[in-house]
Amino acid sequence: MFRRPALVGAALVAAVAVLGTACSTDAARQPGPPAATVAPARLGRTLPADPVRMVLPATGAETRWTQGLYVFGQQVTRAAAADCARKGGFALPAEAPLAFIRFFALPDLDFVARHGLSTSADVPAAAAPTTARNGSAAQVRRCRAQGAQAAALLSDLYLPLEQRWFGELGAVDGAPATVRARRGLPGCLAGHGAPAKDERAFMGVADARQQAAAPADLAATERAMGRVYADCMRPVEAVRDPARLSLRTRFLTDHATEVRTLRRKLLPALRAAEGRYGVTLVFPEP
Repeated sequence: MFRRPALVGAALVAAVAVLGTACSTDAARQPGPPAATVAPARLGRTLPADPVRMVLPATGAETRWTQGLYVFGQQVTRAAAADCARKGGFALPAEAPLAFIRFFALPDLDFVARHGLSTSADVPAAAAPTTARNGSAAQVRRCRAQGAQAAALLSDLYLPLEQRWFGELGAVDGAPATVRARRGLPGCLAGHGAPAKDERAFMGVADARQQAAAPADLAATERAMGRVYADCMRPVEAVRDPARLSLRTRFLTDHATEVRTLRRKLLPALRAAEGRYGVTLVFPEP
């Protein structure tokens, strides 16, 4: 299994819970193109000059690289397992399509404002297996274990350092400046017709409104509430972004040896995995 740090897992739970929302009159008047004219999110391939920005994100925009890194690990897992099965002359059971999952602990407000609370770029799908014979339970376990081992060779290069980083981000959320900035959130949300006392409550409102939306209105509904969320969270992120960047500067100094190793080894390892497993490292872009 491709592993994620604990704080990221919590952020993913919040993201998965956000399915979208129905559009109130105030929300519909928020800036941004109507749903029919918004181009789908794209896939980018340009890596950051410094892999630190991908592994230790400090802003919402940087988490696009982190999302791509996580999906890449999952793709390597599946590709290595599929290669094992192909050599054995059998096929693995079908799995759900992969998806980029947002980090609402570090919200990417520009992306959310354009595409909504959950919609992202599509992850490229792997080619279907050419054999119809199913493997035994033992064969499937063996190949999936090989897939997990292949992904671990990558995640072991950065995961311990990343876990420490996400563990320290809570200091920013608890800082007095962040607490003061959050006090304006309920009033802003209420002004947009989406009364909620905090982000968690807003996500509940968002989910309920999407569930009530007609299928034809779903995309517009999600985007409208994404604009509400982005608008009301900008004062909070205006405080947290520079605080996280400052925290990261100190973190890099405190973990200089591990950071040097990360910078030397990660990108070559990712490129080698691309060549070996036939998958491409890509990222969601607005």
